[in-house]
Amino acid sequence: MWAVMLNFVLFQLAWFACVLGAAHGMPWLGPLAVAAVATVHLIRAPNGWSEFALLLLAATIGTVFDSALVSTGWLAYPSGQWHPMLAPYWIIAMWIGFATTLNVSLNWLKGRSLLAALFGAIGGPLAYFAGAKLGGVTFVNDIPALAALAAGWAIIMPLLVIAGGRLDGWRTGVGCRALASATET
Repeated sequence: MWAVMLNFVLFQLAWFACVLGAAHGMPWLGPLAVAAVATVHLIRAPNGWSEFALLLLAATIGTVFDSALVSTGWLAYPSGQWHPMLAPYWIIAMWIGFATTLNVSLNWLKGRSLLAALFGAIGGPLAYFAGAKLGGVTFVNDIPALAALAAGWAIIMPLLVIAGGRLDGWRTGVGCRALASATET
């Protein structure tokens, strides 16, 4: 239970560092916080390589998803963008931070795809809405942006939960370790 609480609190701290850093012209602050959280997460996980693969997968999915929202003009970010059509680096870091919760504090979603979809459809837009209230993101076109966030997160959340189950570095004999063992025999 302690590990679940620690995981949840560390992610929340990283989330606030990402959003508030971006809102106040310090977009590098969030990625530094996420790097610390991810490091703690990977060191604590019995199979850090599986968790690392999950973090990279989430970063890739998040980059594509948020870049699509930026390129459509539905969302705008105040800082941290490499290119006007791409998601800022701090939001990509936030996806990595979020992925640290999949096999720990969000572990209860495993095997519950419909619940994960509902959780994503509601929680995803709420997180962006909270980020907007703190100045980290702007909804340029509210209704399409919220609809796209709800639909996207309703799809992405169950996919990430399934990926988390396959790349669960908190269980021994799963993911990369299992793959390495299979190739050695």
